[in-house]
Amino acid sequence: MLRILDITAPDINNGNGIRVTLWVSGCTHCCKGCHNQWTWKFNQGRIFNENKADIAEELDDWLRRDYVQGLTLSGGDPLCQDNEGLNELIELILWVRKMYPEKDIWLYTGYYYKDLDGLKKTVADMCDVVVEGPYEEDKRDIAHTPFRGSTNQNILFLNK
Repeated sequence: MLRILDITAPDINNGNGIRVTLWVSGCTHCCKGCHNQWTWKFNQGRIFNENKADIAEELDDWLRRDYVQGLTLSGGDPLCQDNEGLNELIELILWVRKMYPEKDIWLYTGYYYKDLDGLKKTVADMCDVVVEGPYEEDKRDIAHTPFRGSTNQNILFLNK
């Protein structure tokens, strides 16, 4: 089950341009020094299926603006969801693609793309950009790693 912790906008920290960031709950990586520890628990936030209309309205309020470049999926880790939650992410991405085909979608995950399979890989492949890899505190270098927390993380441009 997918739970949404927050939707923040305008956001310039989680991808190129002005963005809308959707924060999901739950992460199994629990990286030392993570600045999003508040997102680790799975049982917090609004249940997506029970709040679809409200979530869609909030996203629509920002995504319809010409100056907003796209949506960022973060958390927690969007790919740490169970199969039900991953299917709900797919539903959300398909809605954004239908309503806003000109907008890009970024995904932050602690997994490496090469290790993904099944629904996790499906979600990643539906995104334009994947920021991959766990945060490693000893590799923190925010001056030289825009949109990443540590130098082991990579930005993969998959689509567009």
